[in-house]
Amino acid sequence: MALVCHFLVVLCASMNPPSLGELCKTTKEPRSTRVVLLANLTFHDFGDNGGRAAKELAPKVALVHRFLTSKIGKGVPKIDVKNILIAGMAVKGLGGTLFVLGSSTGAYLLMYYLLVTTPILYDFYNYRINEPRFHTLLAEFFQNIALFGALIFFVEMKKLSPRKLSRKKAPKAKTT
Repeated sequence: MALVCHFLVVLCASMNPPSLGELCKTTKEPRSTRVVLLANLTFHDFGDNGGRAAKELAPKVALVHRFLTSKIGKGVPKIDVKNILIAGMAVKGLGGTLFVLGSSTGAYLLMYYLLVTTPILYDFYNYRINEPRFHTLLAEFFQNIALFGALIFFVEMKKLSPRKLSRKKAPKAKTT
């Protein structure tokens, strides 16, 4: 269960302001309460225009849109950053809640979230090695790769663990 809490702390701190990650670490509430608290704070930071996350994500979504347009053509629809943020919050919130409850479905949702968002959010490949932002993004990218690996480990261990151990009673020896 400590792995689950650590995973959620890192996942929540990766897209939220650092104060939320610290809040999740220091709160003495039950783990499920932390998830609800972080989801509530993220929702209130969202606002009408998407908040700070939309401002940070907008240039990256525009870069992805330009890439898709160059490969596919003019048939690529306009990507709205607010819709991406809402979908991300929903997948992360639902996946995190199910993961805390021990469901492998939650782990799969979080794996999907990490698989889609990690290369877009932590685009270290757009910076030169001597730029300071490169090392920060590279470390966060590898951290998300490690979290993805931890989720794979969780799913595989969940598959290997026996559901219920059925105890069959040994037949009693007949005495005459």
